[in-house]
Amino acid sequence: MKSSPRSFLNSPEDNIAIRLDGLSKTYKAQGLSKPKNALKDINLAIPAGCIFGLLGPNGAGKSTLINILAGTVIKSTGRVTVWGEDLDINPRQCRANIGIVPQELNIDVFLTPHESLEFTAGMYNIPRKERLTKEILEMVGLTEQSHAYARTLSGGMKRRMLVAKAMVHSPPVLILDEPTAGVDVALRQKLWDNVRSLNDAGVTIVLTTHYLEEAEELCDHVAILNHGKVMVSKTKSDLLKSSGRKDLSVTIPESQQNQALPDEIQSLNPIMTSNGFTIRFNPEETSSGDILKQIGNAGIQIMDVSTYQPDLEDIFLDLTR
Repeated sequence: MKSSPRSFLNSPEDNIAIRLDGLSKTYKAQGLSKPKNALKDINLAIPAGCIFGLLGPNGAGKSTLINILAGTVIKSTGRVTVWGEDLDINPRQCRANIGIVPQELNIDVFLTPHESLEFTAGMYNIPRKERLTKEILEMVGLTEQSHAYARTLSGGMKRRMLVAKAMVHSPPVLILDEPTAGVDVALRQKLWDNVRSLNDAGVTIVLTTHYLEEAEELCDHVAILNHGKVMVSKTKSDLLKSSGRKDLSVTIPESQQNQALPDEIQSLNPIMTSNGFTIRFNPEETSSGDILKQIGNAGIQIMDVSTYQPDLEDIFLDLTR
């Protein structure tokens, strides 16, 4: 992917791309025995220039939140600002500051990528002289396919075409809703590269995905929603540290495996394994080195050692069970 046709260096004064204050949505549709609270007092601040992961199980409220930003769902209460524009005061510009790439491949298969982008630009009332159709097609790597019918494109090219359509009006914020759902590993890696390139060009990315390894690979900020509430919103590094646990697994000689562990090691609540033991500890309170030193001082010979710290999937499951 080439560089973006426009950069977004003029960030909002508070350097927040999207701010949600007390955002709630209640559905009172016919057929519901009682009102459904899809979003409950959501408070989020998405920094400009980041890749932000919006995670949560099915029914957590992610789609409702995105649809409010897109203008297809009306919020019940709260305040929404996008790139400094208030949704209630200037809804048109607020929505124009966002490009949304849906999960579904909703493209006209009888249009070429060039025609599709030109049509979308017209919908945004962009004058022909100001359109960046060629530049955007080059950015997503579809220059050679620009005049081929969309029905002849591969699945990966269609995904990139959706990204191109979302970037027609050069929005500073791009929302990707499950962009790699149902695609193979190789294509997923290419799409990841595309996301990084857009972010490097200054575009703030909001990513929803059920592939937690994807979020851990790409995102530098993460928010986890469940039952319409924000369970946590932190930088990825802080979130991974916040689990408060780390496992240190030690392999010991066979001659010591059937012996009782010394009292100073028993005090660490070791979990016995087939060839040694595992000690779970808080990495903010002590270190692997300190524990290994304590094991050595107790006269235990260490044959091998490994550590494990919970990943994003472990934390996600802990918060959403």
